[in-house]
Order: sequence, then C-alpha cells, then structure tokens
Amino acid sequence: MQKAWLYEENGPKEVLKLGDFPIPTPLHNQLLVQVRAAALNPIDSKRRQRPIFPSEFPVVPGCDMAGVVLEKGSSVTKFDIGDEIYGNIQDFNAEENLKQLGTLAELVVVEESLIARKPKNLSFEEAASLPLAVQTAIEGFKTAGFKEGQSIFVVGGAGGVGTLVVQLVKHLYGASYVVATTSTPKVEFVKKLGADKVVDYTKTRYEDINEKYDFVYDTIGDSKNSFVVAKDDAPIVDITWPLPNPRAVYSSLTVSGENLEKLRPYLESGKLKAVIDPTGPYNFGDIIEAFRYLETGRARGKVVISPFPSEHLPSSIPSESKNNVTSEMVRMDLKKIYVS
Repeated sequence: MQKAWLYEENGPKEVLKLGDFPIPTPLHNQLLVQVRAAALNPIDSKRRQRPIFPSEFPVVPGCDMAGVVLEKGSSVTKFDIGDEIYGNIQDFNAEENLKQLGTLAELVVVEESLIARKPKNLSFEEAASLPLAVQTAIEGFKTAGFKEGQSIFVVGGAGGVGTLVVQLVKHLYGASYVVATTSTPKVEFVKKLGADKVVDYTKTRYEDINEKYDFVYDTIGDSKNSFVVAKDDAPIVDITWPLPNPRAVYSSLTVSGENLEKLRPYLESGKLKAVIDPTGPYNFGDIIEAFRYLETGRARGKVVISPFPSEHLPSSIPSESKNNVTSEMVRMDLKKIYVS
C-alpha cells in the first residue's frame, strides 16, 4: 500500500483524508511513476464536490504531476526507467472512466501517450504546474481559430490558465495587441507576462472599455458580461461549463504528451514560463489547506504540491545505470518498502 489523499463520498474539501491506496501495476502501454510534484486544478474540486464524472470510490484527486519513471509496460518505447517526465494523467476524452487513482499519491500509472520528458531547465514543481492548464490554453486558440496579427482580450490574466494564455498569445501566436484583466495587486505581474495593457476589474467595468477585440478568451466563466468587448463577429471562448453566455463557445482540452513535447523549445528558451502561486508549494500533508486556497479563486498561477512522502525511494536513478535497472528490480524494491 502507498500513502494517498482520497475521498469516499462527494462533498467539501473536508471529505478528503490521508489514507492507504494499493500500488498500481502498469498495463502494457503505461508507466509506473514516482510523483515528485503535483498541481491542483478547479476540476479536481468540482469532481470532488459532485459526481460530474463516473468513478468508483475511493477517489484520489489530481490530474497534473511530474516525476520519475519506476516501471514500464511491455509496449512502452519512448521512455525508460529513471526518466523524468510530466503530464496530465487524466484523459477527459477517453471512453473509459477517469482514473480512480489521481496524482495526490506517491505512485501513479499513466499512459505513454499522455506524458512528455520534463524540460531540463524546469524543476519538478514547475513542470507539474503546466499540463492541464497549458493544454486548456492551447485548445482555446484552436477553438477560436486565432490568427497571427489579431487582438485579444483575456479575462483572468493572472490565473492558472490565464497566465499561460497571455504568454502563449504574445510569444507564440503573434497577437498584435494583448489586453488582460486582473485585480489591483496583480496588474504589474500580468504586464510582465506580456500583456500590452492590463485592465483592473476592480476599477473598470467591461461596459467602460471602448475598444473591441478580435477574440475574447474568458478563463473565469464571466462571458455573460465580458462579451461586450468583442467585435460583432469575434469568437468568445469560455472554459467553464455550463456556458454562462449562449454566444460563447466552450473549449475543453486535448490531453496529449505530444503537445507538451512541442512546447519544449519555448520552455527551455524561457519564452514560456511556469507560474507557481507564491503561497506554495504546499507540503503533501497540507492538501486540505491547498484546496481551501485554490477554491478562493485568488491564486496567481498554479497551486502546487511538493514534496511527496517518498523519502524511502531513490530521488533519481543515475543516468549511467538506469538502463541496467529492470521493472522486476523496482517492483521488488517497492514490495520491500510498502509491504510489511
């Protein structure tokens, strides 16, 4: 058994408890990963609060993680034991139910197709903060059919998705003019991300904004109000469900390790940066407090969890010896550590 945060009924954050969960065995297309850092997302709270996705109890929440490969299935070809990887382990478009075992555990299994190698310049914490948020951000641009040279109005420029939307549209998608909203304490922060102009929503109403934009990207579910800054034929993308505005288009995400791999040059060059909320990282023992903060809606970037309680496992496998390590050797070590 391993340590994991889990819940056995839907409800508020207080239904979470630290308990024991079986160590999974990877299928032929999966890897067993020692989690070194994880990130929380609003979908983790929503899934816990009500049964929006079918799943058996107990449920271990969490989608995002970064860690080290400990074991791999027979058909895995892209990764080896000891590789440092990251990704979103929950494929929301898969026919099967979401995984019962999420990332708030010491050990998880994940399909090879959902992960990528961790960029060398990123910490585990930085890498863990990215997958679901950046996949969501990218999907919104695809949904809108955004073109280079267009203007954009980003609602919620300081949040987990918003911080990435601002960076992506400025440095990768070639927007001509980037405007984003945030609260007073975060105005300068959002400017540094790449916004040409920042609207302090505590001082300015949408109705008071004279300019109209080619694309409104609403990351906080306020499209019932923010739509007024869009040009008449401009797309309005909202990442929340149900949609608060019938004119808005819902944007989900495609969970793909290949998409993460395409971002590697931008991450390693520093054009795209991970943003971790300064209150964290939160210790593995402080999960309830981390969810409490996430659910205030005030996070700047992502709420990250680290370190994880795997002090008995090797923090890494030396590169010169990892090819000599077999899945059977790792499995035997795990039994010695966790089975007593």
